[in-house]
Amino acid sequence: MTQLDAGPSTGRAADTTGGGGGKGLGGNSVGLLGSAVIGVSTVAPVYCLTSTLGSTAGEVGLQMPAVFLAGFLPMLLVAFAYRELNKVMPDCGTSFTWTVKAFGPRVGWMCGWGLVIATIIVLSNLAGVATSYFWLLAGEISNNASVAALDDNKAVHILTCLALIAAATAISYRGMTATKGVQYTLVGLQLVVLAVFVVMAVAKAGSADFAGTSVDFSWSWLNPFSVQSFGAFTAGLSLSIFMYWGWDTCLTANEETIGSDKTPGRAALIAMVVLVGSYLATGVAAQMIVGSGDKGLGLANPETSDNVFAALAGPVMGPTLGILLFLAVLASAAASLQTTFIPVARTVLAMSTYEALPPSYARVHPKFRTPGRATITAGVATAVFYTVMTLVSEHVLVDTIYALGLMICFYYALTAFACAWYFKAELRRSVRDFTFKGLFPLLGGVLLSAVFIKTLVDMWNPAYGSGSSVLGVGSVFVIGVGLLLVGVVIMLVMGRRSPAFFRGEVLNRQTPVLVVEEP
Repeated sequence: MTQLDAGPSTGRAADTTGGGGGKGLGGNSVGLLGSAVIGVSTVAPVYCLTSTLGSTAGEVGLQMPAVFLAGFLPMLLVAFAYRELNKVMPDCGTSFTWTVKAFGPRVGWMCGWGLVIATIIVLSNLAGVATSYFWLLAGEISNNASVAALDDNKAVHILTCLALIAAATAISYRGMTATKGVQYTLVGLQLVVLAVFVVMAVAKAGSADFAGTSVDFSWSWLNPFSVQSFGAFTAGLSLSIFMYWGWDTCLTANEETIGSDKTPGRAALIAMVVLVGSYLATGVAAQMIVGSGDKGLGLANPETSDNVFAALAGPVMGPTLGILLFLAVLASAAASLQTTFIPVARTVLAMSTYEALPPSYARVHPKFRTPGRATITAGVATAVFYTVMTLVSEHVLVDTIYALGLMICFYYALTAFACAWYFKAELRRSVRDFTFKGLFPLLGGVLLSAVFIKTLVDMWNPAYGSGSSVLGVGSVFVIGVGLLLVGVVIMLVMGRRSPAFFRGEVLNRQTPVLVVEEP
């Protein structure tokens, strides 16, 4: 067993031993390919595209591909921060552990909370999309519109959603090996069907069937400075950032990965490249065939913008192949629903191990080597959150996605700044250290902070997101800021229950990170 970042420590965390960095996780369960696949799966490219193509087009019009590129830049810069921090501290707590070591327990705790609550939000949306496409697919296969219409029955929708959440929780509970095996098939299906959609859309663009909507490709689509306003750009960028969220799952599974110090970082970069290529190709193809207008099949049509592929599957791919697109969205949402439990459960495990949460969440299943209690709790929280939000608001999907962008910017920016601060003494050693440990993470953090602040201001307006409000305040603001404030309250409660952690006695810069040596 090797110690990294070694130094004196106290508390329960210092006494942990065994696989998976001393937390009991199953080490050496995933290689480079498996880690990259899990990263892509968590992001769920087909689900992200069907959920946000329309909303992004509605904000920025034909500059949607440019916004996809703009959203990729801060994510890439932050990915370098994750890679460098993981090399010296391959801990499954990732953002939580690293920011505690850089900025102290309170900032680190809130960073961990940001990751946890962002994951709960996206899990609820994944479950909702998976449910909708389950009934759409069932209706297409049975050729019965009444079957597809069952999704409009709120009770049926919620019960189906809860069943999918339970199934995903059960698979994640059984460990990384089970997770990896399921993902190869589901991710492969997504990417193949997406490629078929892109090819068919480009081939049919300009044909008689789409004469009224087709738009000739222009390089100006890739120019972010052509967006009509800065407010529209930041709104589109917030959605674009959401579309890349999840690649860091490669890092939260670091203690279970072969070559835990290097493999997760490499896998994250591979996942990012696959994602940006998929998004650009699909965005360009979709605009070429139906444009970004708000009428008919136009991407920004408010009646279809929250579920674009449901409207485009038949017209672009035909009735037979269109079913494959329904299946791909269902597979994408289901696959991500299952893998997205990885980061939240392992972050909660790390927070509990270091006494930032109750000790019961540090229990690892003796057979499956997974954080069982944390996984089940995440499943229950997701089910409760989605059920409540669905019953309260008809616009929950749109508003929670916008709120999710705020959470993502929050904890990614903190992690990026933590990298630059943690390595500040090493930045003059070489050009490489200055660039990858300081400059790139700092730029990524600044960009995400700017989006966070601008989004915070804009979302006060009820017109932001779905247009709904609470006492005159935009519901997106209420959801986003309200959930962060809930984290502050829980942190204050934990400060009384676990004062050692908040005094910096359990986890600090000198606390050793234990990793299992490769056989």
